[in-house]
Amino acid sequence: MDSRSQAPYKSSSFSPATTRDDGGRTREVDRNFSLGALRDKRDVPHGGSREQSIKEEDEQEEGDHGARGGGGGEGPGSGAGGGGEPDLAALSAEVDAFLAGKDEDAPVSVTEATLERFASAVELLVARSEGVEDKWAAEAGGEPSALLAAITRIAALSSALGKSPEGGGKHAAAVNRVTSALHRAMAFLEEEFHGLLEDPRVPKTAGGEQGGAHEPDRCVLAPPPASDAGAGKESAPPYPAETVDRLRAMADALVAAGYVTECSQMFLVARRNAFDATLQGLGYEKSNIDDVVKMTWEALEAVIVTWTKAFRHAINVGLSTEHELCTRVFAGRHAAVGRGIFADLSRCVMLHMLSFTEAVAMTKRAAEKLFKVLDMYEAVRDASPVIEAFLSADKPAAAEHHSHHSGLAELKSEIAAVRSRLGESAAAIFRELESSIRADAGKQPVPGGAVHPLTRYVMNYLKYACEYNSTLEQVFREHHHGNGDDSNPFAAQLMEVMELLHGNLEAKSRLYKDPSLSNIFLMNNGRYMLQKIRGSPETNAMLGEAWARKQSTNLRQYHKNYQREAWSRVLGLLRDDGVLTVKGHVQKPVLKERFKQFNVAMDEIHRTQGAWVVSDEQLQSELRVSIAAVVVPAYRSFLGRFAQHFSAGRQTEKYVKLSAEDVETIIDELFDGNATSMTRRRT
Repeated sequence: MDSRSQAPYKSSSFSPATTRDDGGRTREVDRNFSLGALRDKRDVPHGGSREQSIKEEDEQEEGDHGARGGGGGEGPGSGAGGGGEPDLAALSAEVDAFLAGKDEDAPVSVTEATLERFASAVELLVARSEGVEDKWAAEAGGEPSALLAAITRIAALSSALGKSPEGGGKHAAAVNRVTSALHRAMAFLEEEFHGLLEDPRVPKTAGGEQGGAHEPDRCVLAPPPASDAGAGKESAPPYPAETVDRLRAMADALVAAGYVTECSQMFLVARRNAFDATLQGLGYEKSNIDDVVKMTWEALEAVIVTWTKAFRHAINVGLSTEHELCTRVFAGRHAAVGRGIFADLSRCVMLHMLSFTEAVAMTKRAAEKLFKVLDMYEAVRDASPVIEAFLSADKPAAAEHHSHHSGLAELKSEIAAVRSRLGESAAAIFRELESSIRADAGKQPVPGGAVHPLTRYVMNYLKYACEYNSTLEQVFREHHHGNGDDSNPFAAQLMEVMELLHGNLEAKSRLYKDPSLSNIFLMNNGRYMLQKIRGSPETNAMLGEAWARKQSTNLRQYHKNYQREAWSRVLGLLRDDGVLTVKGHVQKPVLKERFKQFNVAMDEIHRTQGAWVVSDEQLQSELRVSIAAVVVPAYRSFLGRFAQHFSAGRQTEKYVKLSAEDVETIIDELFDGNATSMTRRRT
């Protein structure tokens, strides 16, 4: 039988409960969710004792009972305490006999006096328990405390009376008395339950104060240190084992008495506050959509980092901790209540955190946002199996309580929807990179043929993007409209970006008027791309060795083109093509002109190509070595054959201005970004 059907006389703790006094007047039991100290309308003036008030009330009821009974005859309950303090143990035995008889074929009756005195005994025990620290401590042998046993017993008695003949007629006043005592006891139990949830480590003093002002409905548990926020780390239990045992005993009593709503709300509010406090301890503060949309990217980037950390903690640590706590506090026949609380808590906390992703998705798309969006995508993606595990664990029992199951199912659906939105946003942001490459059509060439800023940006962007290669492959499989084959869609997207960049650089190379410099520009940018790819195992694996070989081939071709454009004329001047010597005789005027042209050409090359930039030291060295290997031997041979035809002295100095070593020095000064003419260098 559902425990929620066992308390027909229960009144909600969210509204006043009423009962009737012995004169038939309605009196109110003060009960509300603030769970302050309970006070009956007939309590003694300030300075009196609740215990004394209950004793006087009990004696008055005894006198009334004696008057109604004519003062004679001792009923079954008259021996349970006589005219003094009620004997709770003896009265409990009579109540237990009555309750046991309800479940058997031979019912046992209970007298009105017993009901009234048992109600008074329970109230007296509750009053005496206020301010006692160990009132909930289990008895020897693990039995519930006397207080908890008494509250559980009066709840069962009230439920039983509602279904028996004793519940009406001549026993109506006594039954109302039991109901009143139950309300008092349950209000006290709610207050204690709530207090234990709020502060499980500091004993509460009489009146519920903790030595100072206490914020209502807040769990004062300190959040775990930030170092525990990583995925897979275990959090310390929110309550000591002894506290959990007491919470379970209290929850059993509350739920068995029909106070499911009150118990669930108190537990849910306390744990929600504790969960929020933990997230705040990790630096996460709730933000609304308007605030997020108005943030600068630098500010939003920092918030996303904090959100990702807090979300992973919530999924991997927080929810597991709360699930374990709900399972332990609401065990056995009340396990469904715990499942419902956990489902509500999970849904409330996680849906609010997930709303942050919606706000981020509403901000203006920009390429630099890709990596933080991917971080959020991965966190949300990794949450799905965790929620699925909770669903699977609760699936057999949840079939009987569909609402509990649907709470987690709703969360699972929302996580899937958020993941899809983030994935779509990530794919769109990456495609923005292609658009930015197409739109970069600047008409000003980079000075010195250096690496273009677009090349640096794109290659560094791709390097970081490839660190998310498996995630981006997943994203593009889910949000890519391709040909439907089994190839990696992200690799195809990456290749498309590289082709776009290559075409853009080819177009930019044509902005240079000097074909030699165009080839230097292509070499610089091509070498930078190749070095970046080979320096990143992820990018290299995505593009493949075939692309690297193709890029190396292109670089060799640019190199050949440069040497042909820049040095073929110089080498032509050093060649004996049948004009320098005619029939074995050197044509001195032609020789003089050759030396003059060579000197001018070398000065021009030194002045212009010295200002060109090759920042990659290896490429710079390769270029200088390859040039020297061709030009220096040719010039040395030319000098050896023809320098002797000039008269020693001024004539030689006028035409033979460079030695082979001078030419080699000039070549070694190329591509360092310094424009220096040969004349200035020699002076």
